[in-house]
Amino acid sequence: MNRHGNERPSIAFVAAAFLCLAAAASAQEKSAAGDVAQANNPLANFTAFNLHNYYIGELTDPDKHANQFWARYARPFSIGDTKWLMRASLPVNTSPVAPTLEYQTGLGDLNVFAAYLIDTGNPALSVGVGPQITAPTASKEALGSEKWSAGLVHTLFDASSKKFQYGYLLSWQASFAGAEDRSKVNIGAFQPFLFYQLGGGAYLRSTAAMAKNIENSTYSVPIGLGIGQVIPSENVVYNIFIEPQVSVADKGAGWPKWQIFLGLNMQFK
Repeated sequence: MNRHGNERPSIAFVAAAFLCLAAAASAQEKSAAGDVAQANNPLANFTAFNLHNYYIGELTDPDKHANQFWARYARPFSIGDTKWLMRASLPVNTSPVAPTLEYQTGLGDLNVFAAYLIDTGNPALSVGVGPQITAPTASKEALGSEKWSAGLVHTLFDASSKKFQYGYLLSWQASFAGAEDRSKVNIGAFQPFLFYQLGGGAYLRSTAAMAKNIENSTYSVPIGLGIGQVIPSENVVYNIFIEPQVSVADKGAGWPKWQIFLGLNMQFK
C-alpha cells in the first residue's frame, strides 16, 4: 500500500516536470519566433545599433568603385502619451573625387529622424511618420553636401506572418541652408522591405533603396536579393546579412551600377 502510494506522487511529479519543461520550451520557441519576425523591423520597440556597409563595385559615372559605411543608432522614447522612435545615421564615405578621381575617405553628413509611432491596434503592424534633418558634418568638402536639409519620413512594417514580413521606408528632404556655391538638395527615396523566413533564423531578403534627385531629375532603381541569419540571445538579437544589389534603371552620374550590402544589426532587449 505504501509502495503504491509513493509511486503515484512520483509519477505525478515527473509528469508535472515534463509539462513544465514543455511549456518553457514552447514559450522559448515562441519568443525566438517573435525575435526572428521583428529582427528586421526598423520601428521595433528596442534600442538598436546597426553597422551597414555598401561596397559599390561600379558607379554610373565615373567608372570607379566606392564604399559607404554606416553606423546607425535607434532608440524609442515617449513624449507624454505619444511613442516615438529616433534613428541617427552617420556614414563614412570613400569616393573618387573630381577632377583627378583620387580617392578620399572621411565622415559624411549626419541624418536624424524621429518617427511618431501610430497605434494601429495590431502589435505586429508598425507605422511611423515624422521629421528628419541632415546636418553638414562631412570631414571633407567632397564627401558631403555642405547643406542643411530637412524633410519627412514614413515607415511601415508588417510582421503579422511568421513566414513573410514586409514594409517600406519612404523619405524626402530638401536643403534650406548651407554653402551657396553647392548644389541644392531635393531627394526622395523609397526602400521596400521583403523578408521570407527559411527556418532556424535564416531568411531571404530584398531591401534595395530607390532614389530620385528631384533637383536635377536623375534617379536610381536597384533590386536586391540576399540572405541573412537571426541569432537571438538572452539580451541581444543579432542579425547578420549579405545582399547583392544591381541597378535595373538609372540616369545621371554617381549612382551605383552594382553594390554589395553587408550588415550586422543588434537589438537590445
